[in-house]
Amino acid sequence: MKLSIAVLPGDGVGPEVTREAVRVLRAVSDFAGYDFHFEELPIGGQAALDFGSPFPEQTRERCLASSAVLLGAVGGPQFDSLPNDLRPEAGLLALRQALGCFANLRPAIAYQSIADCSPLRPERILGANILIVRELLGGLYFSEPRAIDAAARCAFNTMRYSEHEIERVARVAFKLAQGRRKKLVSVDKANVLETSRLWRQVVTYLASEFPDVSLEHALVDSFAMNVITNPTRYDVVLTENLFGDILSDEVSVIAGSLGMLPSASIGGRVDLYEPIHCSAPDIAGRAIANPIGAIASAAMLLRHTAKLQAEADCVEVAIEQVLNSGMRTADLLPPGDLESAASTTAIGLRIAEATVEALHSRTSYFAV
Repeated sequence: MKLSIAVLPGDGVGPEVTREAVRVLRAVSDFAGYDFHFEELPIGGQAALDFGSPFPEQTRERCLASSAVLLGAVGGPQFDSLPNDLRPEAGLLALRQALGCFANLRPAIAYQSIADCSPLRPERILGANILIVRELLGGLYFSEPRAIDAAARCAFNTMRYSEHEIERVARVAFKLAQGRRKKLVSVDKANVLETSRLWRQVVTYLASEFPDVSLEHALVDSFAMNVITNPTRYDVVLTENLFGDILSDEVSVIAGSLGMLPSASIGGRVDLYEPIHCSAPDIAGRAIANPIGAIASAAMLLRHTAKLQAEADCVEVAIEQVLNSGMRTADLLPPGDLESAASTTAIGLRIAEATVEALHSRTSYFAV
């Protein structure tokens, strides 16, 4: 197995968490004898300052030549004064567009050992395992026209979706639901938005191809309430770009912290993997960032790009084992309790070790 991985550490805590994700991937590669090659490349605010672009051409070329891209995070208040085309977020959108990844998968799992980290009651969230499938290349984030009219002191963005854009991401969601609990809820705002009415029509029509999957439609405002009050009810959630961005942050309370959530963006020329959290500049360089979202993203890379299902399972088992052992980063502890917190590196090292232990146990089992 040969795999070339473009590593884009980015800004803030991005370099710290990607370092631990790479550590775990190296542990898998070394144990199994795979050939994983990693190449670090610039992106984000610092890239804009150093190279005059938040997504330099060299980064673009190397990403497109890679098997997969592993991203840390971009952004920070120090870059807010940059022109629009140099802002870190512009680099992120350009990356997504260049890779062509239209389906963004964002799982949120309530682990029993850290259920007390959620502001929700443990009995409400235990058993919750939600996969949000977010359309990534359309809607308000990409559609034209868009502008700020400085003279008129107004601004506008365009919400636009085509049948093709909706169908391709819905097909991904239906197929994923088939491998899970066979339940899909499609979230829209069809009572107000024409784009959502088309969305609902296309998803309903496509459902006939997947008779084993139960389809439900929900309005985004009511869903936002229901997913918190009854999270175990939901399995796969399909929605458009903006709604998916907001809802996936909301369901992070089920997992206990935004730092727990990974993501995979698939369907294009090259797959992209990243934790969903921001660059967290306020804690950058303090070695207290939670690397689990990045490490779980690496597990998704093993599953979706490398097709190494067993290895991906071992990484996820290792994450749960380390959480069960009581090791926690600062975001999973009461505010101010840094003395009990494990460092970013300590968590990464232990998950890498636990991954190798899980791989060894699996190998020993099948060798009997």
